Amino acid sequence: MRTASLPLLLLVFACPLIAQDTAPALQSDRAGWVDITPGANLDGWTVLTLPAGGAAHQPSQWKVDSQTGSVVCEGNGGHEWLRYDRELKDFILHVEWRFTPIEAGKGYNSGVFVRSSSDGKIWHQAQVGSGSGGFLFGDTMVNGEVKRVNLRASSISDRVKPAGEWNIYEITCRGNQLALWANGITTSELPNCEVLQGYVGLEAEGYKIEFRNLKLKELSH
Repeated sequence: MRTASLPLLLLVFACPLIAQDTAPALQSDRAGWVDITPGANLDGWTVLTLPAGGAAHQPSQWKVDSQTGSVVCEGNGGHEWLRYDRELKDFILHVEWRFTPIEAGKGYNSGVFVRSSSDGKIWHQAQVGSGSGGFLFGDTMVNGEVKRVNLRASSISDRVKPAGEWNIYEITCRGNQLALWANGITTSELPNCEVLQGYVGLEAEGYKIEFRNLKLKELSH
């Protein structure tokens, strides 16, 4: 058997591995998914303020578009989240989202929550932005204390599309591992998460945004 020359071996090991795009789990494994999109009256979901304790804005900035079935946040009612009213442990959450572009718009901001406490004081978020985002951060338990964790620096942030275009996020929570898949690749991972169950939700933070294809797949323990 011939062996590779030393220069060739050095070249092979010096070249970084390039992440290959993969299909979303919703497409590659279709079994077990449940549609959790709220009904016209946001049935099964609750609007809560951030930080916790305030009164939800009236009239509500949240609605379900009767024509498209998308959940629409007008972005004009302060900082809130729309919480799915079932506590979950291990699961994959599939969400598609896009911002409505505004003239000279910048700083678009929103997020998708997983394993958050019912009042939102403990939370883990997949950051959403226009051409940015794609990372996990939150106020989570670290050695038994609530601390801010931000994985932006260690994440792949160039996978998010600009305002007006649809993005696909899938967040997998399995045991103490959280992972965000964004538009084809895993962009951010949070290991050793001490919070093993909680609520999922959608964030309102001052910009009009649509969410569609809200699908949930619970994983066996």
